[in-house]
Amino acid sequence: MAFSASSSAQPKDATGVLVLADGTVVWGKGFGATGSAVGEVCFNTAMTGYQEVMTDPSYAAQIVTFTFPHIGNVGTNDEDVESAVEGAVGCIVREEVTHSSNFRSTSEFGDWLVKHGKIGLSGVDTRALTRRIRMTGAPNAVIAHAPDGKFDLEALVQRAQEWPGLEGMDLAQRVSREKQQDWEGGSWTLGKGYGRSARDSKPHVVAIDYGSKDNIFRNLVKAGARVTVLPAKATVEEILAHKPDGVFLSNGPGDPAATGEYAVPVIRALLDMDMPIFGICLGHQMLAIAAGAKTTKMHQGHRGANHPVQRVGGHWGETEGLVEITSMNHGFAVDGDTLPAGVEQTHVSLFDGSNCGIAITGKKAFGVQYHPEASPGPQDSFYLFEKFVGMLG
Repeated sequence: MAFSASSSAQPKDATGVLVLADGTVVWGKGFGATGSAVGEVCFNTAMTGYQEVMTDPSYAAQIVTFTFPHIGNVGTNDEDVESAVEGAVGCIVREEVTHSSNFRSTSEFGDWLVKHGKIGLSGVDTRALTRRIRMTGAPNAVIAHAPDGKFDLEALVQRAQEWPGLEGMDLAQRVSREKQQDWEGGSWTLGKGYGRSARDSKPHVVAIDYGSKDNIFRNLVKAGARVTVLPAKATVEEILAHKPDGVFLSNGPGDPAATGEYAVPVIRALLDMDMPIFGICLGHQMLAIAAGAKTTKMHQGHRGANHPVQRVGGHWGETEGLVEITSMNHGFAVDGDTLPAGVEQTHVSLFDGSNCGIAITGKKAFGVQYHPEASPGPQDSFYLFEKFVGMLG
């Protein structure tokens, strides 16, 4: 049974609820952790990878509506976690989660949500909710789960209304590493897990963690680099103390303009000294700001594993016009109309024409909005890691 996305009358077996800031009440069956959490409601169109989505720090302070109806059926495991820090606060699904059926599963999705303090809501008309987001934008809301079915709806509405929203919010400090890490993890192999890479004479990349996904660092290692990860607020002096051959700017949550208040001056200083730089997602956005562009809050954002992106601008030679199938997760974007002279647009979304990549003329600096490490293509975008590491020799 799917509860209406606009009903305020509580069904007798409803143990979960989503309350939007405008007072809309969406009933369902709660699973996972109990309690309540506030955030922005978004939707993700991927058919697989729900555990990676829920553990991606870029989803901090967000409640994910999965458009694919069967979520949780393959269980969870320790290998598909993208980060140990905060990710999505909750999820909304169409069908109730059944017993897992996958040889890699080590725990049920509901039990995993309990362990990690994340709330689930099933039995929801996710198509109706997704259409609402597409028409009116991503709303602020509270998701709640109470096994006894008792909720103070007035208090939940007030909490959703009082939450300030993601615009203007710096979340990178909340999800960043607190200290340096010498990264050693390598690629994953079936039956063997993640390998390890010796820290030898390979080109040295200092990665700034604004809320990074671990698989990005594994791909840098696979491309031939050794990686040292530093916190989001690392200074220019702290970065240069590691004598990097290049600097990587990670993905992360929140408003790039807010995080950029402390990050952009560092990036500009690195650009001034011609440091090779590669940015992904939030890192891409702040690289663009450092180069003189602006970012904007999107109406509904891009979140899924099926987003077509085209190479444009004459930057790619023989591969100009090639289309990559990409994974995306962002609610902010670089405003392509604000790119100054000397900053070339290199990729665009074929869904809405929004900016998905830049390169800075005369610098070894570029960024992409999407997530090449997620490999939905499956390897359409690995060339970006190879391109960056190739600059460092």
